[in-house]
Amino acid sequence: MSQAGEGFYIYMVECADGSLYTGWTTDPERRVKEHNAGRGALYTRWRRPVQLRYLEEVPDRSTAQRREYTIKKLPRQKKLLLLEKYQQESGNHR
Repeated sequence: MSQAGEGFYIYMVECADGSLYTGWTTDPERRVKEHNAGRGALYTRWRRPVQLRYLEEVPDRSTAQRREYTIKKLPRQKKLLLLEKYQQESGNHR
């Protein structure tokens, strides 16, 4: 998680119970820390710890929000395929 920039990011974390949570942020490292400290989304608050599994940079907030919405609508199996593709392309393996 060494991405440090002024961009907008869509991220997906895997919760301790194996569920997936998708969100957007301007600072992925800070956001994951917030989730793990119980200050993130209500959904992740009770499913800690979370681990970052997917990260995508987009040019602006509007694009980030649209992409987040699109990913959240995907069935779990398609989210898992997205994670697999990301991990293969980025070399980030569990």
